[in-house]
Amino acid sequence: MAPAPSVSELRRAKFARRLPTKLAELGGPAQGIVELPLHLAWSGLSRFDLDQPRLQMSCYRIVLAEGMHDDLIAYLNRDVLVDLWPTLRTLVSRDIRETWEAAFTELAAVAQAAA
Repeated sequence: MAPAPSVSELRRAKFARRLPTKLAELGGPAQGIVELPLHLAWSGLSRFDLDQPRLQMSCYRIVLAEGMHDDLIAYLNRDVLVDLWPTLRTLVSRDIRETWEAAFTELAAVAQAAA
């Protein structure tokens, strides 16, 4: 009998099922005010001014951690994600980081270049 998958493997599989097929699908706003729904921002802030770097980073952390496929596409912007990734990758869980970098070599390359 095969060993049961680890918690980390289960989390990575959960995050992988939510991913877009390609980063170009991420068509969310790049600036302005974003109001996240309760299923994403269930604790703390739900309104984020993407023109303020700290709020932008917080918004992206929440969406990456809590968002389903449609949320990722609606609230994340490809160009913003790529620009933020070198820092953002240090603020999300290892499972999120490794899932996104395994799926999108562009993010892994940006992270490598920043190191």
